[in-house]
Amino acid sequence: MKPNKNEESVDYDQLEKWLKTYFLDPLTSYFDHTQFRIDLYETDKEWIVEAILNEYESSKITVFIEEKRLIITALEHSSPKKQKRVRSIDFPFQINKQNVTALFTNGILEVLISKTEKGLGKNRFITLP
Repeated sequence: MKPNKNEESVDYDQLEKWLKTYFLDPLTSYFDHTQFRIDLYETDKEWIVEAILNEYESSKITVFIEEKRLIITALEHSSPKKQKRVRSIDFPFQINKQNVTALFTNGILEVLISKTEKGLGKNRFITLP
């Protein structure tokens, strides 16, 4: 039986290739040092993006999803010029169609992208509790 064209499925070979490329990209390591560190994890039910933001308050952090892109912005509260640190991750599938939540605890931001629960299908900000 062929999959329904209206249903989007994840190509796991493509996802595995994307993960290898992401972690082997020298810019990933560079941005970990110059902006803030990001790690990616996968469980049976979700993809987890973890950002280390020890020197930031939750009110200075925004999470935005735009089709296949996750954008995390942290505003430096002690900087007179209000400098921003930004990291974006381009996924090989549309994350705006998935349920996405975020938590910020002890300086660690976790963005949870569900594999099973559908989202709004719109570009949107994710509210931190």
